[in-house]
Amino acid sequence: MPITPHVEKHFTAGLFVRDVVIGMADGLTVPFALAAGLSGAVSSTRLIVIGGAAEIAAGSIAMGLGGYLAARTDIEHYASEREREVRETVELSDQEVEEVAKVFREYGLSDAQMAPVVTAICADQTRWVDFMMRFELGLEPPDPGRARRSALTIGASYIFGGMIPLAPYMISHSVLTGLWFSVGITLVALLIFGCVKGRFTGIKPLRGGLQTVLTGGLAAAAAFALAKLIS
Repeated sequence: MPITPHVEKHFTAGLFVRDVVIGMADGLTVPFALAAGLSGAVSSTRLIVIGGAAEIAAGSIAMGLGGYLAARTDIEHYASEREREVRETVELSDQEVEEVAKVFREYGLSDAQMAPVVTAICADQTRWVDFMMRFELGLEPPDPGRARRSALTIGASYIFGGMIPLAPYMISHSVLTGLWFSVGITLVALLIFGCVKGRFTGIKPLRGGLQTVLTGGLAAAAAFALAKLIS
């Protein structure tokens, strides 16, 4: 009988997608709300473009730096926990052996079944520490280059997202015309972005799209109404 090969397909770009989502979510929403708010207070598209561009520059740097620091924190946390586990395998070896056995016990193995496995794992300190990091603490070795890639991905996504609501003001001399085009284009972009994000995060695409549209729309409407009220 012919055997159909079993091929498993797993989504492996989770961290990259998360960074894109973080950058795009704020990049679409914050400059959109700022441009809408300025539209209610000024009569020059040039001022809106300058203000929006300044916000995009500052926001992308702040968001990228935040992503970099978060990734660096993960690396430092992993290193400190691994150092502690190495020390405990030397100073508290009996307790650490019992913790290895406890992991297998939770999977239903008897003492007789797990004894040779526990012995084999604990015979090599590196393998022992690797086991404890993964199965006791639930920590995977972080990618050393993740911090830089995360910063660049979040920053670039923020810039790309921020340029969408700002673009209509760059090609229009009328604030009102720029506002309406910005609203239309950005709401469509938010809908598409929310649907794509929902597909990756397990939420129904339409529901995810409507949530992002509602969030961005409310933020822009509040900023516009507040600017109008103050001016």
